[in-house]
Amino acid sequence: MHIEFRHLRTIKAIHDSGGLARAADILNITQSALSHQIKGIEDQAGVELFVRRSKPLKLSAAGHKLLAAAEDILPRVAALEAEFAGIQQGSAGRLHIAIECHACFEWLFPVLEAFRKAWPEVDVDIRPGLAFDALPALQKEKVDLVVSSDPEDLAELTFTPLFDYEPVFVASSANALSLKPFVVADDFRDQTLITYPVERTRLDVFTELLTPARVEPAAVRQAELTAVILLLVASNRGVAVLPDWVVRQVRYNSDYVTRPLTETGVTKRLYAATRSEDIAKPYMAHLIRLAKQEAVKLQRGQS
Repeated sequence: MHIEFRHLRTIKAIHDSGGLARAADILNITQSALSHQIKGIEDQAGVELFVRRSKPLKLSAAGHKLLAAAEDILPRVAALEAEFAGIQQGSAGRLHIAIECHACFEWLFPVLEAFRKAWPEVDVDIRPGLAFDALPALQKEKVDLVVSSDPEDLAELTFTPLFDYEPVFVASSANALSLKPFVVADDFRDQTLITYPVERTRLDVFTELLTPARVEPAAVRQAELTAVILLLVASNRGVAVLPDWVVRQVRYNSDYVTRPLTETGVTKRLYAATRSEDIAKPYMAHLIRLAKQEAVKLQRGQS
């Protein structure tokens, strides 16, 4: 049996209209052509689909089974056609994001909320890039955008700058280091360093300060949430290094002090990594624009 979409559309048109003449008008074919098509469908199915000599024309039991299939399949085909049309027009698609920057969750959520309202037909998902190799996954089309502070020269990938940020030292106001105007690597030797639970190669305090100086903190303690890290710091259970947009909430809190890393401070840049062929997609370009706008708000201390 070889049933085509046109057969399903025919059976539904006849049922909905109640007659061959009206169904032929709906399908924009002649009544004679419709009659031949019905015979062809019945030859394919091997059973009669209509009750002969009934007015209006009625479906047989077998015809109702084919109608049920048409009513199930045709809407799904129409939805798929609309989705493909949206992809062609740039209004629909998939945007699966991997985040290599643990603290970026707090910054990214307002961006995605604005994006969701502007692009409701785009399937958005977030996958913590810390759990797998995000950039190779981007190359293999397992994700569509990677938020990273470590650009690499990889084939067919484009790294678009989002904004610069400063990794900032955070300590309790009761900590002796609070009296210093800035901190250096040696200051961490007798401190418990509180970090996110990620590899050291993805933590600014190690890549930009401690590892080059070959300095090891007295202890390293990990916490999943930024709020927990700040709570531990306020209790003088340790010190932390966090992006400046994260610590904006404690700048005017007397329980904390924030200091630059080294006398001149450290500056890092956050990037949106995409496949080069995707960078021109309208929704991708809009997301990157929203991300830059949100960064400006954060740097100004706006919510």
